[in-house]
Amino acid sequence: MSVALEDVLARAGLRVTATEFLSLVEDAARKLAPPHPDPAAYFSADQRAALAEVGADLRPRAADEADPRARSVAAQAVLRDSALSVADAARCLDVDTSRIRHRVSAGRLTGWKDRGGWRLPAWQFTDNGVLPGLEVVLASIPADQPPLVVAAFMTTLQEDLMLGDRPATPRDWLLAGGDPVRVAQLASVLGTPA
Repeated sequence: MSVALEDVLARAGLRVTATEFLSLVEDAARKLAPPHPDPAAYFSADQRAALAEVGADLRPRAADEADPRARSVAAQAVLRDSALSVADAARCLDVDTSRIRHRVSAGRLTGWKDRGGWRLPAWQFTDNGVLPGLEVVLASIPADQPPLVVAAFMTTLQEDLMLGDRPATPRDWLLAGGDPVRVAQLASVLGTPA
């Protein structure tokens, strides 16, 4: 299996061994949620009644059902593996590592602490620097939104961002010279119930 996994990782452009990737997956799975959650246990009796009234199924997952955590675990593992270290980002931007840390603390780059160092998601970088309009977008993202949510938003097609006759991801919109305020407006409601 590891040869097949290493082939998939290489085709995806991920610079990690199969063993390292599986370790990332295991770590992400542990952090994401318990393996056999009982959805009803998370709600009060009144909340369970209200959810049942609108058709929500709060039964525990059956043994033969797919685990809904799998996609999130894989996405988180890829996000962590593809993220840049402070040193990587400094090389990319041709600046000192202290400038990268300053940009993170000033909200001009985003990242998270992991295993003793900062990790900076790759979506915010381009071949020539940082994503145009990044500071405007980052300033609008609610502070409680985790990196995986922000990464998913920035790399998912948005019907409100059209390039020609096709929807674009916020990242592609900004790369094409689109107004960062439009992306910031969409980002400002991340985590808000629809």
